[in-house]
Formats: sequence, structure tokens, C-alpha cells
Amino acid sequence: MSELNKEIKEEITPTMDIDSSEFEYVGRDLEKSEEIGRPSISFWQDSFGRLKRDKSAIVFVVILAVIALCAIFIPMFFPYTSSEQHTWHVNMGPLFSGDGCFHLFGTDYLGRDLFVRIWEGGRISLIIAFVTVLVNCLIGVVYGGISGYFGGIVDNIMMRIVEVVNGIPYLMIVILLMTVMEPGMTTIIIAMVSVGWVGMARLVRGEVIRLKEQEYVIAAKSMGCSASRIIAKHLFPNLLSIIIVNLTLAIPSAIFTEAFLSFIGLGIPVPGASWGTLAQDGITNFRYFPEQLLFPAFFISITMLSFNLLGDKLRDVFDPKLRR
Repeated sequence: MSELNKEIKEEITPTMDIDSSEFEYVGRDLEKSEEIGRPSISFWQDSFGRLKRDKSAIVFVVILAVIALCAIFIPMFFPYTSSEQHTWHVNMGPLFSGDGCFHLFGTDYLGRDLFVRIWEGGRISLIIAFVTVLVNCLIGVVYGGISGYFGGIVDNIMMRIVEVVNGIPYLMIVILLMTVMEPGMTTIIIAMVSVGWVGMARLVRGEVIRLKEQEYVIAAKSMGCSASRIIAKHLFPNLLSIIIVNLTLAIPSAIFTEAFLSFIGLGIPVPGASWGTLAQDGITNFRYFPEQLLFPAFFISITMLSFNLLGDKLRDVFDPKLRR
């Protein structure tokens, strides 16, 4: 049977004589073999490079940068102050001009220019949000890092404290502290920091428990590295991307909390103004002068939306599992 198959194969595919002189031995090209096909880049270079290529993320960054710059510089150079009252121009609509005055967003019930008050309020709201989030981040990273790294009885005690704090509603604690303490920016920051670090602490603790079982951490322990060096050199750099994403997503929550406290009358006292205070003032005249509420509500919304969407983009960029 095999001989028959062999004869059939020879009939179908006739043999061809190949002359070795038709071929040339090229050999290895050492220069090309040693060339680097792709430049060596770090994790951060790769992440921020992909972030730069994301047009929507750049749009959110530009929006937030414009809002921050306007909140810093417009109250400094604007011809009116946030507390200056034009009693002859009360409750004027947008683009009002008269008697040598021009009010882009109009005026409120005391004749104060809404444009400068919007940016003055934006400065206060952003300062409260950024300071609160940064302090919460610092406390949460240190607390969660210690709890997750040492484990055992230390972790049990520290986590029971977190559970007790987390068991009480966040806004209830903040409102209670705001009613006891003297109203002001510092009081708002202290009230929000007192319980706002819990979420970051739990997040960092879980990541540290996962990371400390990695091979490079075990190798560092076997070489005699101290706990502080392992945390600073090995654990913290790997936590940085998670911390940045959490910071970006926590800022809009802080802005909303501050606006809510100001809206219910526990925020910045008069004559100061934040976006929440302006919204609280505008709600009383909403039926007759809706722009007094719509302007601060718009800036609160666009700022929170930009931070939330930017945080989602950063999470996609920094998470290797979500890379395409």
C-alpha cells in the first residue's frame, strides 16, 4: 500500500533538481540584530503618553486649568470686589451696563457683581476641596499603609477604629462639627478631614496587603531592608497611581459637600462667598432672577463633571488590566 502511495505521489509531484549555486548565504546582520525596536520607557512615561493622546482627557484638563486660573486671577485684577455693593444696580440681569458700570453676569439683591463673586467663590470652593483631599490622602495613606504592612493585632485594632468612624454617617459628623465650631473655611476643612480619610485608608490597606506578598518585597525583606525603606521604595511607588486616581475622584465629592454645607447655611459666613453660598442666595430669587442660581450651579456642575471624567480616564490609563 505504501509503495502504491509513493508511486502516485511521484506522478502528481514530479521531482525538481535544485542547484545550490542559485542560493547565496547572507549570514547575520549584527547591526540590525542589535538595534532597539522600541525605545525603553517607564510605566509613568507610557501612562502619561497615552493620556496625552486622549483628546477628551486633554479637554477636561484644559477646562479645569481655565477654571483654576480664572478663580486665582480674576478676583485679583477685576475692577470690582466681591463685597462691593452697587445699590443703584440691584438684581440686574446678565450683560447689564449703566452709569459707567458693566456687569457680565448681572448683580445680586445687594447690587454685588455676580461675575467676580462667582470666581471668588470658585477660589474658596477649590481651596477647601484641594486642602481637604490632600490632608485626607496623607492621613489615609499613612494609616492604611501601617495597618496593611504590619497586619496582625495592629491591623485588627486600626481597622476596628476605621469601622467605628465609618459606621457613623459622614454628613452627620460634618454637620455636627459645623454647628459646634465657629463657621469659616478652617472649620469646614477640619470637619471634612475628621472623617474623610477613612476611604483612602481602607483602599491603601487592601493594596498594601496585596503588594507585600510580591516577590520583590519578599526579596527586600530577606536582604534585611527596614520596614520604612520597603514602604518608601517598593510599596508607595506602586500605590501612587491608585492614589492619584482616588484624589481626582475625591475632589468633586469635596466640592459637593462644601456646596451642600453652604447651601443649608453652615458654610462660609457673610460677606465671604463660595459656590454653595451663591447657590443658596440664588434659590431665594430663582423664580424672578434664575440666572443668580444657574451661574453657580453651572460652574459646580462643570467642575465636578470634569474631575469625574478625568478620574475615569486616569483610571483607564494607570490600570494595566484596562489597557487595550
